[in-house]
Amino acid sequence: MRRRLATAAGALLAVAASVLTAPSAARAADAGTAAATGFQVRDGRLLDANGGDFVMRGVNHAHAWYASTTPKALKDVKALGANTVRVVLATGDRWTRNDTADVAAVVDRCRQNRLVCVLEAHDTTGYGEQAGAVTLDRAVDYWIGVQSALKGQEKYVVLNIGNEPHGNSGYTAWTSDTSAAISRLRTAGFTHTLMVDAPNWGQDWSFTMRDNAQRVFSADPARNTVFSIHMYGVFDTAAEVRDYLNRFVSARLPLVVGEFGHDHSDGNPDEDAIMAAAEELGLGYLGWSWSGNGGGVEYLDMAVGFDPSRLSPWGERIFHGPNGIKATSREASVYSGGGGDTTAPTAPGTPTASDVRSGSVTLGWAASTDDTAVTAYDVVRLDGTAETRVATSTANSATVTGLTPSTAYSFAVYARDAAGNRSARSAPLAVTTAPGQAAGACAVTYRVNEWSGGFNADVTVRNTGTAAVRGWQLDFAFPGDQTVRSSWNAKVVQQGTRVRATPEPWTETIPAGGSVSFGISASFTGVNGAPTAFTLDGAPCAGG
Repeated sequence: MRRRLATAAGALLAVAASVLTAPSAARAADAGTAAATGFQVRDGRLLDANGGDFVMRGVNHAHAWYASTTPKALKDVKALGANTVRVVLATGDRWTRNDTADVAAVVDRCRQNRLVCVLEAHDTTGYGEQAGAVTLDRAVDYWIGVQSALKGQEKYVVLNIGNEPHGNSGYTAWTSDTSAAISRLRTAGFTHTLMVDAPNWGQDWSFTMRDNAQRVFSADPARNTVFSIHMYGVFDTAAEVRDYLNRFVSARLPLVVGEFGHDHSDGNPDEDAIMAAAEELGLGYLGWSWSGNGGGVEYLDMAVGFDPSRLSPWGERIFHGPNGIKATSREASVYSGGGGDTTAPTAPGTPTASDVRSGSVTLGWAASTDDTAVTAYDVVRLDGTAETRVATSTANSATVTGLTPSTAYSFAVYARDAAGNRSARSAPLAVTTAPGQAAGACAVTYRVNEWSGGFNADVTVRNTGTAAVRGWQLDFAFPGDQTVRSSWNAKVVQQGTRVRATPEPWTETIPAGGSVSFGISASFTGVNGAPTAFTLDGAPCAGG
C-alpha cells in the first residue's frame, strides 16, 4: 500500500500500524531463548517477562515527525486504556535520524506510562517501489547503531525491524531479506522479541509472508519472531480478515495486525471484523494512528490536533467501541506486578452441543473460575491422544465450523487466565454432525461478468429437495489461477484452487424449492474457466 508522508513542516505520511499476537509454530526451547529475559514467543503465545500472556492493544504514534508531542501523546493514550504504543522512528536515510539518546528517551517515556514500546524503523517503507526507501539490511545497521539504548529493555520493548519493507515490486525477496535481517540482529546480541512486517506495502496480497512465514520463523535461532500484517483496502470483508488470521493461528505462527484503520484510499477495511476477530482469537492490535496524518488521509487521526478530548469517530470507535481498547486492554504484568500468579483456572464444565448442523456445531459449557480472571477458552478437537484447537472464545460458548456431514467428533475445552495459566481439560463431548444435503437435491448456476484480469461471478444455489437447508456450505474449485478478492451475501475463503462459501445471517436458510445468491469478485491471468462441479454440504449439485 502506498503512503503519503509528511514532516512537521510539510505533508505527513499516512502509514498505519496495529498489533496482534497469535499462536506460534514451535517452542522457543533453544539456548538463545532460554537466555532471554524479556518478551518471548512460547507455546503458541506472546508472553511477557513474567511469563504472563500478553495481548497488545494500542495505537501508533508518529514520533519521527512529531517528537515534541510524544510525552503528552503517550500519557494520553495510556489514560484511554492502551497497553502498547508503536513508535515511528527514522534511520536517517529518508527522514531525520532518531539517535541513541532519543531512542532511550522514548523507551523511558513508555516505561513511565506503563506502556509496552514497539519500535519500528520507517525508512524501509515500500522498498523497491518507493523512491528513497532503504533495505532491511540498512534498518539492521540502524538498530545496531542504537543498541546501547535498547540493551536491558527486553521486558518493555519489541523491535519491529522495518516498516512495510517491500512495495509491490521485488517482494519475492522478502523471505530471504527478512531471514537475513533476523540473523544479523541475533548475531549482534539482540534477544528482544522481533516483529517483521509483510511485503506489498504491508498487506501481503501476494501471500508471500503467509506462505513463507514458517521458513522465516525457523530462521530465528531464538524462535522469538512475531509477524505483522497491515490491513487496509485488501481486507475489506470479514471473510478475508478471518481467513488470513486463522491461517496463522492454524499453523501456530505468531501474527500481529501491523496496521489498520477505519477507511483508506485503497478501499474500506472492515475494522469491526479486525477487532472482533482479534478479540476472539486472543490477538493484539494497534490502530493507525494517534494524530498528525495529512496528505488527504487526515480522517485516520484518532485525536484531532493531538487532543484526547476531541476524539474523531475513528478514535471513539477504536477506544470505546465493541472489542475496542478500553474494553479489552490489559496492562503488561511487568508493570501491574503480575507474574506471581501460578494458579490455573478450574476446568470448564463438560460441553454441551446445540444447533448441530451438517458443517458446524455450537458448544456451550459451565464457566471456569480463577483467582484473578478467566480471559479465554480454547476448544479442541480430540482424535485419540492428539488435540487440535478449533476455536477460541472469551465467552463460555463457541461455534465450530468446517465440519463434515454425518461425522462423529469429540470436543473438549480449556480455560486460560491473564497470566497464561491453563486449566485442566474439560470432560469430552461426543457429537455427530447432521446429514448433508441429499445428492442431486441442489443445483448451482454460475454466471460471470468479466473484464481484463478480473471478473464478478454471481452464484445461485437452488434447493431442489423437500426440506429447508440451514447453515449451508458450498464447495468448488477454480480450474485456473483465479483468486478471490471479495464477496457479498456469503463468506468466501480460498485455499489454493479450492473455494468454500458459507452463509451470512441473511442467506443462512435455503427454503425447499427456493434459492440464495451470492457474489464473488476475483482476479485471474490466462483463461478464466468456470468451475465444473459444486457440492452442497458434501453432496454433489446439478448444474443450474
